[in-house]
Amino acid sequence: MPLQIANPAVVAKVEQLARTTGLSKTAAVEKAVDAMLQEQRPSPRDGEWARLRAILAQIDRIPDLPSQVDPFDWDEHGLPR
Repeated sequence: MPLQIANPAVVAKVEQLARTTGLSKTAAVEKAVDAMLQEQRPSPRDGEWARLRAILAQIDRIPDLPSQVDPFDWDEHGLPR
């Protein structure tokens, strides 16, 4: 099915992209659409990062307790007092 673009600003951008890349207008539009679709596609690693963030959030909820073994008192910068 043919695609008609009625917005002159968009047509100018497509023509500029085609000139800049040396591609035809059709190839430039296809490449741009493919790139945008790739950005929208969830990465297989997104699930892994979500699980890692959940684990880190659980660790962050563990209260800081003074260690019975650590002989030093630490300041807010992680240095011994």
